[in-house]
Amino acid sequence: MRTLSPEPGEVDLAERYAYPADTTWMRANMVASLDGAAQRDGRSGGLGNAADRHLFLLLRGLADVVIVGAGTVRAEGYGPVRPSEGWDGVRDGRPPVPPIAIASRTLDLDFDAPIFTEARVPTIVLATATADPVRLKAARERADVIIAGRDSLDFPAAVRELAARGHRRLLCEGGPGVLAQVVAAGLLDELCLTLSPILLGGHPARILNGPPVPVPPEMTLAHALQDEDLLFLRYTRSR
Repeated sequence: MRTLSPEPGEVDLAERYAYPADTTWMRANMVASLDGAAQRDGRSGGLGNAADRHLFLLLRGLADVVIVGAGTVRAEGYGPVRPSEGWDGVRDGRPPVPPIAIASRTLDLDFDAPIFTEARVPTIVLATATADPVRLKAARERADVIIAGRDSLDFPAAVRELAARGHRRLLCEGGPGVLAQVVAAGLLDELCLTLSPILLGGHPARILNGPPVPVPPEMTLAHALQDEDLLFLRYTRSR
């Protein structure tokens, strides 16, 4: 056991969080309290600070696509991704922003919301073949629809289709239900976890909300950063 001493000075976050080259890579970015809560008052935003928000935006800038569940879109009031400070050079040769890919089995989405109508790059909807035809038609009028799975979302198929479209640097922002499915499918390569120094109690969701993972992936600590009393942990999958 050893002490993790803070390094003096600032770190280059774009360098620290650069994606591996020439591969499809699924990264998740989540935040949790000390007692494992993934949400505060029903939202993840109440757990972080300004540095966490800055990292959240930077990770979006580094990604080719941002994957998020429909429930999180509704709960967090998601809008389209917009260019952010700190993106200088990170999107060279790519569209100005990554699209958001919304995973939704029921297509219970407001297709007149800004996430669809104001997106600089068309929003993607990951849907199933048995989705309601009326909702599916509405989705296709506002978004780029990918059919992945019949009755439930087939995340490996969705990732293959996204990669075929050039979206190989994937960022999953949850929520806990979607991340649980990503992990269960063996797709998670990296977890960026912000550890917030508060204790909430109660029975909130954890960063994974699903049945036990049949083969739990083992993760290796890639780095640990600190801002105020928050820890920013980056784990990669052991190969």
